Order: sequence, then C-alpha cells, then structure tokens
Amino acid sequence: MGLTTRILIAMLLGIVVGVLFNFLNVSQVLGAGATSFIHNYLTGGLFDVVGRIFIASLKLMVVPLVLVSLVCGACALSEGHRIGPLAGKTLLLYLLTTALAISLALLVAMVVQPGVGVDMNLAKGATFEAKASPPLSDVLVNIFPTNPIEAMAQGNMLQIIVFALLLGYAVARCGEPGKRMAAFFNDLNEVILRMVGVLMVFAPYGVFALLAKTFATLGFDFLLQLGKYFLVVLSVLLLHALGIYSLLLKLLSGLNPVELFKKMRPAMAFAFSTASSAATIPVTLATVEKRLGVDNKIAAFTVPLGATINMDGTAIMQGVATVFISQMYGIDIGLTGYLTVILTATLASIGTAGVPGVGLIMLAMVLQQVGLPLEGIAIVMGVDRLLDMARTAVNITGDSVVSAIVAKSEGALSVETFNDRNYESVANNSGGH
Repeated sequence: MGLTTRILIAMLLGIVVGVLFNFLNVSQVLGAGATSFIHNYLTGGLFDVVGRIFIASLKLMVVPLVLVSLVCGACALSEGHRIGPLAGKTLLLYLLTTALAISLALLVAMVVQPGVGVDMNLAKGATFEAKASPPLSDVLVNIFPTNPIEAMAQGNMLQIIVFALLLGYAVARCGEPGKRMAAFFNDLNEVILRMVGVLMVFAPYGVFALLAKTFATLGFDFLLQLGKYFLVVLSVLLLHALGIYSLLLKLLSGLNPVELFKKMRPAMAFAFSTASSAATIPVTLATVEKRLGVDNKIAAFTVPLGATINMDGTAIMQGVATVFISQMYGIDIGLTGYLTVILTATLASIGTAGVPGVGLIMLAMVLQQVGLPLEGIAIVMGVDRLLDMARTAVNITGDSVVSAIVAKSEGALSVETFNDRNYESVANNSGGH
C-alpha cells in the first residue's frame, strides 16, 4: 500500500473516530467514567501527544530544508542571472491568484447571500479585539535580517529567504572556495531530504491523531447556526482550487491539472491535517520536486515564499466573511467597498506575511477599511478551525501550481516526471535524485 493511500485512510479513520468520540461525549451513552477516560487518555492524551510530536517533527525540518535548498537554488540561479526575473514572476503570480480568489469569493457570496436571515442574537455579546497591523515601512525593513541565527531560531521565513539568497549568490561568485561550499550544501540537501523521507513513514499515524483530536473536540454541532457561511466558504475554496488553478496551469504552462492534483494528494492531506502551510513545507517541497519534476533551484524559492505570502484560502474566507457580516448587520458597502476589499486583501497578503494570527489581522484590516463592525469576526471564528484546515490545503496547492508554471517558463521542469503515472511515494523518493 502506497504512502498516499495510507495517509488518506488515516484521514478517514481519524475523522470517523473523532466524530464517534464527540458523539459519545455529548450523548454520555457509555457513562461519565468511560467518557472521562476517552477525553483524558485518548483525545487529550495519546492523540494529543502523537499529533504534537508529529507537528514538531515537521517544523524541525522547515528551517534547515528551506535554508539549504534555497542556497543550492540561488547558487544555480546566480550563474544564469535569473534571480530577478524568477522573483518577479513568482510574486506576480501569487498576487494574481490572491486577487482572483477574493474576487471569486465576493461574487459567490453576493449571489448566495449567506448572511441574509441569520439570527442577530448571534451578534449579541460578540466581541473581538483586533491586533494592530504593522506599518508597511516596518514590514519592508523587517524582511532583511539583522541576525540570521535569530531569524532561523524564530522561524522568520522571509528573513531566512533573503539570507539564503544572499549566501547562495555569494557562494556562486566565490571561485574555488565557492565550489567546495556549493558541493557541501548539495550533499547536505540530500541528507535533509532523506530525513524528510524517514518522517514520512510515520505520517499516517500523525495525520490520524491530529484529525481524531480535532473532530472529537469540535464535532458538527457548531456548524448548524453558521452552516450556510461554512458551506459557501468551502464551496469557493473547492471552486478556486479545481477551477482557477486548473485554468491558470493549463493556460500558462500547458500542463495537465489532473496530474498535478493526483500527485499533490499527500501534501494536501498534510496541509489539511496540520492547518499550517509552514509546517507542510518539507512535504510540499519534496512533492513538487520529486513528483511534479520542478527543479530544486525553482522549488526552493517558490514553495517557502508561497507558504509565507500566498494567502488564497485566507482571502476567500475574508471575502465571504465580509459579505456575510455586511448582510447580517444590514450594511451595504457598495461596489466601491467590494473593490476596496479586493485591493486591501491582495496587498495585505504580502504586507502582513510572517505576522502571528495573520488571517484575523487581515480580516480586521479589511472590515475597518469598509466600515464594518469587528465584532463580526468573533461570530465567524466559531467555524474557523475546520475552514483553516481546508484553506491551508488550497494554499499549498496554489504554491505547487505557481511552482510548476514558473519552472515551465524557466525551462526547469521535467515534463516526463510531471506526466509519469508510475511515480513512487514521496517517502521513497525523498532521499535522492
């Protein structure tokens, strides 16, 4: 049984077990003693510990993998002077997909009208205190690290990217010492990819534990009052992933979207389970390189950057939430307001990159721009955990699509690998080329 199949089975079993435990907890069918045992020793014990260890193991690989891969990629790109055009194309595509995502969300939400008829009692007592978003000048300055070791310790991805690009550029222009350093980083990259492969063996157990705990804690009762909002966000996420991404991939690269979605299933499962683009970077990078055939020098730049600034899923949530809140409170923000939402959310996806709680900060910025009450955020937060899982899967899919498009345009994509249907699992492939 392949890794992808095992992960998908683990996802399904995790959801089933989680829902079952939630039902037992709510109904008290087995009595208080059994319910307490399930909560203390399984949901809050075994599942919690295994899930947290798995997330920690993934995060362990993020910084060394991004740093070493980017140094290797920057070395290769610097020889052909392609860093500038590559960065420009990548940034433009990420902004384009984010703008399309929020435009689609607004359009669908205005047609479906999820906020019409919602009980206003939901809004009573709802409070939300928005964190202040950093000034643009501070964001730009903070991209450049004063201490690269501190940036790595804190997992500041933008600073790590800048440092790795500078280091790789210097290594490529350092003659014989640079060649020795480049060989060292290439060897180290292979070792780190092998470590990722080792972790993938235990992936199904981590995925099962994470989903079992999530669904045991949440259940489905919380969906009833905000069901329409939840379904609209989920529908737009699927429409954007299957429609917009497929269209862009076909038009801009000529590649088959079906093959991409098939090969990205393990990474999408990881993203859904962890609800973290950053924690999924090792899996996304290995999948994009080994299964899609994207050259490391491209993937090492596009994937970490995408995990930081590609906010398509968050933008969709913001678009639907804006319409939902405006309809619930009966406030018409008009065409100008909706255009403001598109512009604000698109620019904020870069302007707030790397800031903790970025999704809520972005939504607060959007609502403030169009004069909607921030209390509305407290209402939609009730269903945000599951939506966060879904939009993270969409985000990393967008990262892979942009990586494939950019690589194809740079002549750095193996079409044979992309179209190969007899691919092996990431676990078997992560150890070397």
